[in-house]
Amino acid sequence: QVQLMESGGGLVQAGGSLRLSCAASGRTFGNYGMGWFRQGPGKEREFVATTSRSGTSTYYADSAKGRFTISRDNAKNTVDLLMNSLKPEDTAVYYCAATTSVVMYTTPHQYRYWGQGTQVPVSS
Repeated sequence: QVQLMESGGGLVQAGGSLRLSCAASGRTFGNYGMGWFRQGPGKEREFVATTSRSGTSTYYADSAKGRFTISRDNAKNTVDLLMNSLKPEDTAVYYCAATTSVVMYTTPHQYRYWGQGTQVPVSS
C-alpha cells in the first residue's frame, strides 16, 4: 500500500505557472506508475498526465500537451506536475494517483491509490 499527499495548489492568474507535488509513503515508490488527474466544478474526474515506474515514459491529455510536464524522483518518492500557461478552464482539484500496473492508463478506475487532492483556481 502507498499513501499519497499532494501540495502546491493555490490561486494563480491566467498565464501563470504552478508546480504541484505529490509525496508518497509506504511500499517501494518505484513499483508504481503515477498519474495526475483533475476534477473541475460540476465535471467528472479526468486524466491529465501519467509517468511510468522509472519515469522514462510519459503521456499527456491533449489539454495538457505542451503546457504541463510530469516528472518523478524515485529517490525522493515524489511526482511533480509543472503547469505553465494556465487557463481558467484548468481550474480544478488536482489529484495524484498510483497504479501497480505497468500499463500507462488514462482512466481513473485503473488507479488504486489516491491522494486527497489540491485545489487550483485559475483567475481570468
